[in-house]
Amino acid sequence: MSGAIEKVVIVGGGTTGWMAAASLLKYATDKNITVTLVESPTISTVGVGEATIPNIVDFNRNLGIDEVELIKATQATFKLGIEFEDWYKKGERFFHPFADYGLKVDNVEFHHYLNKLNQQGTKVDLEDYSFACALAKQGKFAQPNPNPSNPLAEYSYAYHLDAVLYAKFLCDFSVKKGVEHILANVTEVNLNNDSGFIESLTLDDGRQINGDLFIDCSGFKGLLIEGAMGIELDDLSQWLPCDSAVAVQTTLVGNPNPYTRAIAKDSGWQWQIPLQHRMGNGYIYSSKFTDDNAAQESLLASIDGKTINEVRKFSLPVGRRKVTWHKNCFALGLAAGFLEPLESLGISLIQTGIAKLLTFFPDKSFNSADIAEVNRLQNCELDRIVDFLVLHYKLSARDDTEFWRYCQNMAIPDSLAHKVEVFKSQGHVVMHDHESFERASWLSMYHGFNVVPQRYDVRIQNVDVSVIEAKLAQMRNSMAGAAQQAMSHQDFISKHCRSRCEL
Repeated sequence: MSGAIEKVVIVGGGTTGWMAAASLLKYATDKNITVTLVESPTISTVGVGEATIPNIVDFNRNLGIDEVELIKATQATFKLGIEFEDWYKKGERFFHPFADYGLKVDNVEFHHYLNKLNQQGTKVDLEDYSFACALAKQGKFAQPNPNPSNPLAEYSYAYHLDAVLYAKFLCDFSVKKGVEHILANVTEVNLNNDSGFIESLTLDDGRQINGDLFIDCSGFKGLLIEGAMGIELDDLSQWLPCDSAVAVQTTLVGNPNPYTRAIAKDSGWQWQIPLQHRMGNGYIYSSKFTDDNAAQESLLASIDGKTINEVRKFSLPVGRRKVTWHKNCFALGLAAGFLEPLESLGISLIQTGIAKLLTFFPDKSFNSADIAEVNRLQNCELDRIVDFLVLHYKLSARDDTEFWRYCQNMAIPDSLAHKVEVFKSQGHVVMHDHESFERASWLSMYHGFNVVPQRYDVRIQNVDVSVIEAKLAQMRNSMAGAAQQAMSHQDFISKHCRSRCEL
């Protein structure tokens, strides 16, 4: 099995399959590689996760997709971050922006100066020093200047989009550029008796589809990676207890916010994701602490607008594949595992999976060292994500329900426990390799959950507090004033990228 890969076969459509198809086709531009996507005509796309993180902007740009065209086609709105409500305590909220806070001073991170002021009795709010927070609080949006004159104006954005429309957009885009699209069900995955590699797929119309590399984008089912190759999930539910969800779409009431809302509930949390034409709503919960009917009633009682569709229920196998790449089969998206959508990582994990595959793209020998390295990198990435997600539950001070009491008392990974203890000491943020979330994101969580360091960084022992206060006031007023001058989120969309689609 030597020589270059000539045929890549993708099983499954939806967002995952078409992101893979578009990326592989671009990779194959100057190579003798064909890309075929086999999509079931009878299995609908999950289409629930509609919030993204900023790396999707670069993903689309690198494919040569026009941003305005994409936004119009997917009914997208803009996302500056996530507002967390009732997580620390009922009635309290905090914001996780796609931006840093302040600037380093004398090579010391900005938050250490705020920590010193707070410890000496001057109360300051971390969120006042993020331009993305200032915009979000005022319901404003502006695209960041790629070359800002003031580094305080640096921030990123992502989208809220209709995942079904996004998949359709990428399908049309990819087929026009040469992806072979087959609508059929896979009835059999044919393995080589000696090597265990996938040789071909048998379709329900009798066709045989041969390939060299097979990409499993078949969702939770894992038709190739699990069904044919026998690679099971490692269960992560001991740390991520939410394993079920109910979701419904409603008409949009008022103008869309430039952020996602994540609202803690009795047995999990609720999302609100605004598009141009509707609102996406869902309640993700632990089946150990409530049942489907109670969850549905809770969701329907807490939504605005009229329901557009029937409530959909999902069982979510929380875990990750023992390996993502096995022989000539590479799993992406839900086929590779499911953590949970708390930080909108579903589409991002598709992107990073594709990036790993293209970085270590194989030939027909499928070098075992390359495969092992991709699986190592994948596990490192997911370990860091699990730490960040668990943090949301573990740091909550809520004890009003059995679910939240469980979260407070549950064991957590040693790597996360170490991070929290280091921050509690002097406010230092520990960062490992392959972190999906940057230092500012960890600061957002520590701040939002009121984790207060016992002392401040010794490097600023002799810094004059009055000087710090003066600089902070100037910074805070500058950000608030700049945000005030920006357009409202709705006005920005109406002027630049309003969708022509109707319900």
